Amino acid sequence: MLRIHFTDADLARLRVAAVPDPLWEIAVSLHRFQTRHGRWAFAGWYRTACTTLHDSGLSRTVRELLLPLFPLATYFPDFLTPVQSQDGLERGLKAIATASPGRVQSELDQLARVRGVRPWAPRVAEPENRADLVRALRGYHDAVIAPYGDRIQARIDTQRAMQARAFLDGGIEGLLRNLSPTMFWQSPVLSVKYCEDRDLHLNGRGLTLVPSYFCWSSPISLADPDLPPVLVYPLPPPSPHDEPSTGRPAAPVAALLGRTRAAVLRVTADGAATTNELARAVGVSAATVTHHTTALRDAGLVTSQRHAAGVLHVLTPLGAALLAAAPDRSGHADQRREARL
Repeated sequence: MLRIHFTDADLARLRVAAVPDPLWEIAVSLHRFQTRHGRWAFAGWYRTACTTLHDSGLSRTVRELLLPLFPLATYFPDFLTPVQSQDGLERGLKAIATASPGRVQSELDQLARVRGVRPWAPRVAEPENRADLVRALRGYHDAVIAPYGDRIQARIDTQRAMQARAFLDGGIEGLLRNLSPTMFWQSPVLSVKYCEDRDLHLNGRGLTLVPSYFCWSSPISLADPDLPPVLVYPLPPPSPHDEPSTGRPAAPVAALLGRTRAAVLRVTADGAATTNELARAVGVSAATVTHHTTALRDAGLVTSQRHAAGVLHVLTPLGAALLAAAPDRSGHADQRREARL
């Protein structure tokens, strides 16, 4: 169990990442190759990733360089998931490339004690030898993470929308109580299902919560308690509402742009909304909204996640791009009037 101890200052500095952290997604996706636990949730990605890595010639690099540095164990080096990667892949890779030799060597020594290292590992401590590692991380991300970028972002947006409602309804404690089934809040301590037993005292530094698409079951934190505190935690598995309702291919986008569906889509652009909220905004019944959100979800324009007694609908990046390409010039009042026709 990991026990994270908050002060009042830490509660005020609690943050939830708005975008995926690319290096953490690399790390935990590499873990998916090392266990069958939870693989059913990533079956489509796993098959595609294996094929892509083989066809692109990256399989050997992943097997011989990346997997040994990112073992599914109680420890892997913190320098591989620097805080700078919250600002994007290139910032994170630069931080890896410029990490001090002493720090890298110390963390590799700790990895050797926990899991063992390959004979070449000590060379990674020297900055001039990290070009291959940086190139491998970038290639892996481009091959098997970046193609899922919109899907990952849509899931994070849905999670953040649910967390925003939890915060508005119950404050910071409401948010912390509803983070995940693997986390338990009893003020002032957040207890987290973890691979080892330890305490993390935030001491006024705050905490950044990083929702992760590829993380499974248990959250992950940095090993060094002196680094900026981060907790990476798994997004909920897709609910039945998050999947297409039939086995048919998604409907063509053009077929979705009737007046009511366009109105529903534009309302979600103003923020996540429940089925009943959409019905009130558009001026139709909840059953009609459900019909249209199903079609929009099948086309990848919204995601839906059960929230409390209802279902919360969130615009996806694809839906946002569609609206940006065809901006609304009529206003919501006209949408509601047209939706009734």
